Amino acid sequence: MKRAALHSLGCKVNSYETEAMQEILVQNGYEIVPFEEQADVYVINTCSVTNTADRKSRQMLHRAKKQNPDALVIAAGCYVQSAGKELERDPLVDIRIGNNEKAALADILSVWEEERRAAWVHDLTHEKRYEEMSRRQTSGHTRAYVKIQDGCNQFCTYCIIPYTRGRVRSREPADILAEVRALAGNGYQEIVLTGIHLDSYGADGKGGDLLSVIRAVSEVPGIRRIRLGSLEPRIMTETFVRGLASVEQLCPHFHLSLQSGCDETLRRMNRKYDTREFAACCERLRAHFDAPALTTDVMVGFPGETEEEFAESLAFLKQIHFYEMHVFRYSRRKGTAADRMDGQVPESVKAQRSRVLLKLTEEESLAYRRRLFGRTVEVLMEESCEVRKKTYQTGHTGEYVKVAVAQEEPLSNRLVRVKVEKALENDMLYGVLTEADRK
Repeated sequence: MKRAALHSLGCKVNSYETEAMQEILVQNGYEIVPFEEQADVYVINTCSVTNTADRKSRQMLHRAKKQNPDALVIAAGCYVQSAGKELERDPLVDIRIGNNEKAALADILSVWEEERRAAWVHDLTHEKRYEEMSRRQTSGHTRAYVKIQDGCNQFCTYCIIPYTRGRVRSREPADILAEVRALAGNGYQEIVLTGIHLDSYGADGKGGDLLSVIRAVSEVPGIRRIRLGSLEPRIMTETFVRGLASVEQLCPHFHLSLQSGCDETLRRMNRKYDTREFAACCERLRAHFDAPALTTDVMVGFPGETEEEFAESLAFLKQIHFYEMHVFRYSRRKGTAADRMDGQVPESVKAQRSRVLLKLTEEESLAYRRRLFGRTVEVLMEESCEVRKKTYQTGHTGEYVKVAVAQEEPLSNRLVRVKVEKALENDMLYGVLTEADRK
């Protein structure tokens, strides 16, 4: 039996596609082994969101060939789309598979055996076909990501994604529901709907709209929770938010991509909203959900970001009170408009601004978690962990707050009610099971 090892770089969509490729290999007789072990085939699902991601992708490809010089090394995904000529000259990469070709992995391997064909890449600029990939199992045991959309039409000035992923393509609702039913049949109770630009589901005239998909997934027997991937604020209209609130299984956890709290910076980024619109979106969610967890992405050091602009962004972030902020330093990306902009910010300034925001998110996150003290919350239990030589069972609330209970017996994939008592280490809360869930 041939051995295959896979590695994913970058976003949740890449992880989803990597797991789907893994299932394809298993169905075709391959044994899956850890990437660190010697394998006959290595598949690296690459990322190209920054120049650093490109470098990491190259390193993983070269590492695979070093582990077994006789192995077949396959580069797949975004880096293949953005750096095709460079990879074509790389003697350590045998096969190049672009986006929208990964589902053909088994056929690609068969053709390689006969023809030694190395390239499976095409221009995605006018691609309208959604590449159907699905899974019945995931790397997690309780929560499953389901990709429903690919591509992006936004063209933010810092982002290469529209060029590496192509334009918006929506997955057929029947295919989405077939995968969700299969996952539910294998015991998954929580589904996370994800995509490259999730808001744009249906913008290509296919599949209806995002709210209709959420409602359809909520009707699948066994699905107790629905969580959404990253969203843009413009989708959060009164009608949409009211529709979300009517779905009982929907988790009150919303990741709203902000990038900056300064309108002038947002304009240079070519974001399609301003801070007033973003704040109204947050108010709307808080009006329809009880203390929802609002999380975001924030970029520091975008070209031209002055001290005054950063101060304006910081003030806005304090105004919103996010549960968590994922803080990124702007990284230049060849092929984007921002790479050619004047006013590139020194790395030392980016680092200093990043530290300020990381301190703020630490404070805001703790403040949000403390609001749960004394409350009874529903937790989907996931795994065991050890803190100071004591065993705990841990899981997440609908708001994606991690909660631990002191218990030796595993509770994986059980929805239990926990009364929160205090904060524990590692950003966890500690609580005790309610009487009914102790049995």
